[in-house]
Amino acid sequence: MRYAYLTLLFVVVSAVSVLGFRGSLTQRTPLEVFPDMDRQPKYKPQAESAFFADGRSDRPTPAGAVAFGRTSLAGEPKFLAADDHFYRGMNADGKPARGYPSEITVDAKLLERGELKYTIYCAPCHGAVGDGNGITKQYGMGATPTYHDDRLRGTPEGDLYNTITVGKGNMLSYADKLEPADRWAVVAYVRALQRAQVGTPADVAPAFKSELGLK
Repeated sequence: MRYAYLTLLFVVVSAVSVLGFRGSLTQRTPLEVFPDMDRQPKYKPQAESAFFADGRSDRPTPAGAVAFGRTSLAGEPKFLAADDHFYRGMNADGKPARGYPSEITVDAKLLERGELKYTIYCAPCHGAVGDGNGITKQYGMGATPTYHDDRLRGTPEGDLYNTITVGKGNMLSYADKLEPADRWAVVAYVRALQRAQVGTPADVAPAFKSELGLK
């Protein structure tokens, strides 16, 4: 019987040691082995401050401060990214925009840039000519759409840009790899690939026909 009392006493002492007197009030600071930064010197919203003369922790915006702007559909912060056409490929009504934003000039330099980025990021799946027969198809990649069907020929440039930005289907977003201007360069190059598939000798400027053996 004595052992039973000793065992009970041991259990009670152990429980009190571990749990303490639950619900009781004390002025003593509890022992914290790992405080985990629970009490940091910081201000909470609208809290009082003894540091500033007006006693407020919330401070007015400094003169000359510039807003940081909005974020894109891919979640990337952009400095004053208020141009929906350039940064999102959208019109003011939220629909994909046709054509290119005013910041983009479609010229040989832009197409060269687009070809470079397309070759790095797009050609492995979409193929060098945009027909969906990239190298990944040889390794079991599912069907990759061709750029040369009527649906993608007629889709707005902003829709192509938006797909690069946020991804679509099995294609992930490339916003972390391609800056907005480079995405537009890729869009322009895709349009060039589409145009090349339906081009005729009549489309060649007279100054260049001799180089191609045309009359």
